[in-house]
Amino acid sequence: MLKISINSNLVILAAVCAIVLSSISVLAQSDKYIADIEQWHKKRIDRLKQPDGWLSLAGLFWLKEGENSFGSDAGNDIRFPQSAPAFIGALILDDGVVTVSVNKNISVMHNDDQVTELTLKTDKSGDPTILKNGALLWYIIDRDGKMGVRLKDAASENISSFHGIDMFPVTLDWRVKAKLDTANLPKTIKIPSVLGTTAFEPCPGALVFEVGGDEFRLYPIGNLGDDSYFIIFADETNGHESYGAGRFLYIDGVDGGGETFIDFNKAYNPPCAFTPYATCPLPPRKNRLLLSVTAGEKAYAGGNE
Repeated sequence: MLKISINSNLVILAAVCAIVLSSISVLAQSDKYIADIEQWHKKRIDRLKQPDGWLSLAGLFWLKEGENSFGSDAGNDIRFPQSAPAFIGALILDDGVVTVSVNKNISVMHNDDQVTELTLKTDKSGDPTILKNGALLWYIIDRDGKMGVRLKDAASENISSFHGIDMFPVTLDWRVKAKLDTANLPKTIKIPSVLGTTAFEPCPGALVFEVGGDEFRLYPIGNLGDDSYFIIFADETNGHESYGAGRFLYIDGVDGGGETFIDFNKAYNPPCAFTPYATCPLPPRKNRLLLSVTAGEKAYAGGNE
């Protein structure tokens, strides 16, 4: 009887030890995961605060056909900040092509070259022509054929006064497994923007996932076989706890079984949350979740609601 009792106690002790070790392992994994998310968020903040980051946006000016004078003087078609020369030159829009003509004795640089006249590549090229004067830099953006000047200021007060972005508590519960459903789905998804335009982006299918026993779907931007997908989504925290116009999220592409993880702890505010000069896409109707996603970035307290 004593031997049986000792054996029973040993079995119980072993079971308790296994449970304790398992709990320690789970806690260690959770601590590492939280540290990884905090490191991701730190890098995100560092990028925002870069001299050419989203916080540096200082203007968005749409070009009219023909000549558009620019500089800090009020007499220009496009008025730059007071730190700029009074009359820098002109931006000429001719049937979708933009050239710049710089006035004499005005320093405008492209890379290491002084610019007098130059045809400008837009952001649609993937490598826009960036012009600089002092702390200011600007380039041409193309939004469905509508050409604009995006201006950034490395000395912007938005950078110096930036105080970070609060996040919801980080928890593994919001890292959810998703299965890509590619059956009977359109190959594109309609993406509206704050400009009132609509773009049609490639969509590999619907990411099907569960939260609290309920099934939900999100439609990412990307192609089958991509290493990552981009998601623009809205949820029921928008407008009070999180940014009103939704949030962005990148996830890994699916594995051989069509599965991946949606990590809502990495949901972040679009540039429009920080500045009125951004041209953000908005969540497609299909990506408006009837769910409170209490994960990721909260609304920016000093933001542009």
